[in-house]
Amino acid sequence: MEKNQVVNNRNDELVGNFDKNGVIRSKIEESGRIIDKSGDMVRRNKENVTTSEKNGGTSEINQELLDSLLKNDVTRSKNNETEPSSQEKNTASITNHGFESSLTMNISATPLEPEPNLHLQKNSTKTSTKGSQNSNSDLSLNKNYSNSNVEGERNIVDPCLGRYIYIHKLPSKFNKDMLKNCKTLNEWTDMCRFTSNSGMGRPLSNTKGVLSKNGWYSTNQFALDVIFHSRMNLYECLTLNSSAASAIFVPFYAGLDIGRYLWAMNSTLKDAASMELMDWLVKRPEWKRMQGGDHFMVAGRITWDFRRLSNSSLEWGNELLILPATKNMTVLVIESSPWSRVDVAVPYPTYFHPAKASDVFSWQKRMARIKRPWLFSFVGASRPNIKTSIRDQLIDQCQKSKLCYLLECNAPGNQCQSPSSVMRIFQSSVFCLQPQGDSYTRRSAFDSILGGCIPVFFHPGSAYTQYLWHLPLNYTKYSVFIPEDEVRDGVVDIEKRLLEINREQVRSLRDEVIGLTPRVIYGDPKGKLEKLKDAFDIAVEGVLKRVERVRRGLEGDQGFGVEQTWKQVLPEGSYEEDWDRFFKQFEFR
Repeated sequence: MEKNQVVNNRNDELVGNFDKNGVIRSKIEESGRIIDKSGDMVRRNKENVTTSEKNGGTSEINQELLDSLLKNDVTRSKNNETEPSSQEKNTASITNHGFESSLTMNISATPLEPEPNLHLQKNSTKTSTKGSQNSNSDLSLNKNYSNSNVEGERNIVDPCLGRYIYIHKLPSKFNKDMLKNCKTLNEWTDMCRFTSNSGMGRPLSNTKGVLSKNGWYSTNQFALDVIFHSRMNLYECLTLNSSAASAIFVPFYAGLDIGRYLWAMNSTLKDAASMELMDWLVKRPEWKRMQGGDHFMVAGRITWDFRRLSNSSLEWGNELLILPATKNMTVLVIESSPWSRVDVAVPYPTYFHPAKASDVFSWQKRMARIKRPWLFSFVGASRPNIKTSIRDQLIDQCQKSKLCYLLECNAPGNQCQSPSSVMRIFQSSVFCLQPQGDSYTRRSAFDSILGGCIPVFFHPGSAYTQYLWHLPLNYTKYSVFIPEDEVRDGVVDIEKRLLEINREQVRSLRDEVIGLTPRVIYGDPKGKLEKLKDAFDIAVEGVLKRVERVRRGLEGDQGFGVEQTWKQVLPEGSYEEDWDRFFKQFEFR
């Protein structure tokens, strides 16, 4: 269980533009709609200011935008109080052995607090207008705003327009209480050490010189609920005004909740928290605005843990993702269903949570120049109880090859639970075999990408139909695909297939993989990756775009037959792949 896309340096939001006639047009979000409004003429030249009212009036659009802002509790992170240096504003570029990565982003993060961290600027300038006595004009503005004190003009550009998120304040039993009772989260594992430190876990020591000095933690693969909430509390565009929000976050620890009861023979117990949460949500005024279409949450396990196939107490998981209300939401999971649009896959948490962009760049440089003596490797165990598993064949081929390194995870004294041991193997290998785990995906795929090792996938559901927001749609740019039925039928020699890839192709693949590093990691909430977009940033951006599509009525069933519904997770124009045979076994609820 366990395509590269250059990071977009452009700000996707359009908060205001002057056309050739000097008219400002702003996109204002109001009552779940996007309305284009045109105000009166506003000139940039202060000596030639023209407004709709000669006596100190303001243009209609600026007044409306300002009034909207005055009603909102606008969040600004403390880290944005200081203007970034010119060096920070520049694109960071690294080149090693043909690898070149140009990555920029401005992220604000401060230490995790119990509740959403809503900041106003301390040293901001008040907006004033002659003749206006509105006490709300004391709004504190972030320095990113365009603020003018010229009489008769208020020209405010809001960098958070279209990005505001409201966080529901849930009863503590849905999140905080689980952390307080962390010893009950897993029958066999002490989850307290994994849920600590904003979900990153305890710092790792660099015992074998494999890991870099900073940013490495003992992170559990199922800790995303806590990690994401920690980052969400420090998101730069939070608001206390739900009507101003483009999306609404529900901080329910769904993964931790079901993790307590997965092996319990009691379906009522498994479903209790999920059903109680949804009952709470649907009664909220925020829900009624779009019937939950603008709501999202994180369930940090695979989709099948939330899709029980029947009401039998013997069946696995709960019914969170098949509840009628949940189907209106966006749910982020570490593995999504090929036959549903409710859940969206985001990367598994890795061990690396850097606090600075420089830590990421240093790691990328290191992975670009490191020597890799093994052609390929496999870290994992056989799956004798899964008839369709090809792991036994992979282990057999690896054992017979002098170019393969094998770390069997069911062997006595194995080091599969040692992050440094696993990462050492990935750093020493050109290719890393990534078959299905107990389900389509496995955390190992992201650990191998982090190690600069080119992943070899055998099923499209292991990555290609999963992480569409985070990985390149053109999977041939960063991975190798060998259909698992060819392995199962014994018609492919993996060593021979990989040796057919020439040196230049290998270099191109590796460069692409290394360039993906920021997109598959969750940065330390206490740090600031100002030059980069990490997995969290990309996920939030994806949610906002998805909600906007829902708001416009563009998101929905694409009319595929049931056996082809796996295609509905792919962007239009990506259906040419002949992958139907991989998705014949399905339970569609």
